Amino acid sequence: MNWCRYRFRSVWDLASPPGAVYAVLERVEEYPRWWREVREVNRVDERTATTRFRSLVPYDLCVTARESRRDPTGLVLEAALSGDLEGWARWTLFGHRGGTRAVYEQAVEVRKPLMRRLAVPGRPVFRANHALMMRSGLRGLRRRLGEGSPIERAVGGRRPDDRRAV
Repeated sequence: MNWCRYRFRSVWDLASPPGAVYAVLERVEEYPRWWREVREVNRVDERTATTRFRSLVPYDLCVTARESRRDPTGLVLEAALSGDLEGWARWTLFGHRGGTRAVYEQAVEVRKPLMRRLAVPGRPVFRANHALMMRSGLRGLRRRLGEGSPIERAVGGRRPDDRRAV
């Protein structure tokens, strides 16, 4: 087993229609406005952006994301990743129960030297860190879409049906 390889899958159920969710997710330069762990996004060109993110663990990851698929009809956004992480990430959206089911999948190999050195003992921490980041992203996206009751918005948009990263 290569301890530096990770595969993640998160499922988010949202009340908004798929087109509205897609419109937010395709504007990657706006992610820092609603997803607090995405610290910075800089467009290189129309299909490429550099991104810096950090969750609970105190280290930044810097990644260049190059769009490999943008399909507004099929509701799929996919990017090839390079830098501290090498691999790919994909959003796939489906109409679900009057709203949207957003599936985020990622397959990467860690290239950041410190994370590679800590690959075996740090793996559970890195996975938990990713799960926290995804939970925060779900809350932020719900707020961005104006979803939830005032109480849900006040506590960060968490609902009992939130799915955890697996």
